[in-house]
Amino acid sequence: MNQPLASTGWILLTTMLLVLAFVPFDPHLSELARSLPDEIVDFNRTITDFGTFAWMVYTSAILLLIAFIVRRASRRDTVRQRARTARNLSAYFLLTVGTSSMLVHGLKFLIGRARPELFADYGAYSLTPFTGDRLFESFPSGHSTAAGAFFGAFAMLKPELRPLFLILALMIGASRVVVGAHYPSDVAAGLLLGLWVAMMYAFLFVRQDWLFRIDAGGWPAPKTASPPPELK
Repeated sequence: MNQPLASTGWILLTTMLLVLAFVPFDPHLSELARSLPDEIVDFNRTITDFGTFAWMVYTSAILLLIAFIVRRASRRDTVRQRARTARNLSAYFLLTVGTSSMLVHGLKFLIGRARPELFADYGAYSLTPFTGDRLFESFPSGHSTAAGAFFGAFAMLKPELRPLFLILALMIGASRVVVGAHYPSDVAAGLLLGLWVAMMYAFLFVRQDWLFRIDAGGWPAPKTASPPPELK
């Protein structure tokens, strides 16, 4: 576990730096985002709920179950091998999203930051931990964490498409500010938390020889990618 923690420490450092950078500007940026034209706000309301944990967890769990049944039931080696790959992929997404969900909800409960809708009464920096009230669960953003985990997992599996997945994750995160549900620092923390979990599970899957291998730089790379020359 030491190698994954050491290798992904930059994500935690980046999270802290971004949160510290955004916090002083949270009220202004949040107000600015909500004053955008109605068409932009409506678009963000349409896409924002894509970043919910529920559909990701249920879909991954169902696909995992189907893959498990197919692998057990089939007698053809090719089908069993494909089902095994599908099982590992589903497990990777399920573990990444599920763990991210537990972590972010635990942090929300412990930190208790008031949401932007309570700004008039509590300001942008009020902390009321252990309430269990969604109005005091702004930090980190759950939707952003889900997007960071989901698209982070895709980015680990498809490195060539990482810019696209980054844009999609940022769109979901930004939508949480535009619809008035979170401050920018909530979003930054959530996105990077989800990405960190995706990378940690990629390291763990390397140890099981599932989906990933370690590349020349010491990072998890999809096993379908071409290995570096010294490993061929």
